[in-house]
Amino acid sequence: MKKILAIIWKDVLLRFSSPVEWLFFLILPVVFTVVLSLGTPNENSDNRSILLVVDEAKTPLSREILQQLEKSPVVRPIETSRQDAEQRFRERKTLFWMLIPEGVSEERLQSGESLPLTFYEQPNQITALAVRRSVQEAIRTVTQSLQAAQFAVEQAESIRPFENENQRLAYFQEAHRLAVQLQEATPERLMVLRENAPDSIPYDPRTNSSAGQLITWVFIPLFGISVLMVSERESRTLARLMTTPTSSGTFLAGTILGQVLMALVQMALLVGFGIIALKVPWGREPLGLAVVLTAGALAAAAFGTFLGTLVRSSSQANNLSIMLGMVMALLGGCWYPLELFPPAVQNVVKILPTTWAMQGMLDLTLRAGSVQDIWLEAGVLLGFAAVFFALGIWRFRKQLA
Repeated sequence: MKKILAIIWKDVLLRFSSPVEWLFFLILPVVFTVVLSLGTPNENSDNRSILLVVDEAKTPLSREILQQLEKSPVVRPIETSRQDAEQRFRERKTLFWMLIPEGVSEERLQSGESLPLTFYEQPNQITALAVRRSVQEAIRTVTQSLQAAQFAVEQAESIRPFENENQRLAYFQEAHRLAVQLQEATPERLMVLRENAPDSIPYDPRTNSSAGQLITWVFIPLFGISVLMVSERESRTLARLMTTPTSSGTFLAGTILGQVLMALVQMALLVGFGIIALKVPWGREPLGLAVVLTAGALAAAAFGTFLGTLVRSSSQANNLSIMLGMVMALLGGCWYPLELFPPAVQNVVKILPTTWAMQGMLDLTLRAGSVQDIWLEAGVLLGFAAVFFALGIWRFRKQLA
């Protein structure tokens, strides 16, 4: 046991001898998880087109127009300064913006003036028509209530003139308030029903990214066990070690166990980050999670052991472990939902441990499964581990002989 612990400690010191290792152990996995989880929209995201609005009037009428735009299912108004809107439009960072100039007020409308609002749009934008119509609809809704109030004032004035302008304005404001109230209470004559059909692909960007990046960044170092084994051969430290009272089984146990323990620590850190920062429900089934993580780590370590008996040089082992880790992660659904792949590909990639590890983690987090629901995935991963460990140990002993 002391020899195994000594080998584990030696591998830990070697791996973390450079501070750069923390970049791959924790920093990059966290960065990629955050970028992919936040950069992918989900069904709860606001997908409306952004419309920058410059309100230079700052009047009740301009605020009412903004409130109507907020209700639009097409555009999402964002208020900003004129300088910012012009600069972002000039740099093509925004597709549209609208200017509500100074002087846009109810009083000027009552006097019969036309108050131009300016709408800017980039050329050749296919969404421009929908956005422009949404703006026109908001303005039409606002002006309808104003016209109703104006008509009420004119009718009242035809019956009995107002004593002064203040009384006339107060009557207009009350009529406008009632018109807005009636407008909001008016039932829709035409109803558009949107059927929310359930998505056949369960997907949550935060959960998928957290699980997918965990597998990607943990499996690649475990595949890198092959690099350790080949390096020991190349440097002839393995040959010298075999001259001591240390068996090949002790060497393999120490090497593999050390890497698996480091992988479990890395997994625990990434799971904790997912729970705290991204609110991923990793802790819903702790026993099932421990089973899946351990089985996945053993399967990846076993594959790395087997790979180490096949390659001839450490550079070859390093390149293969990275390439195979990336390819397996991609095909295993760690970067994109596996359901997006053709059915034939979905069946073929069942030969990869990353597929089953991803499936087990999503069963626990995304599909709210229990420990009973992941026995198949855990069993397959342990099967991978048993087969690759057997092949790896057999070839390793054959090489020593």
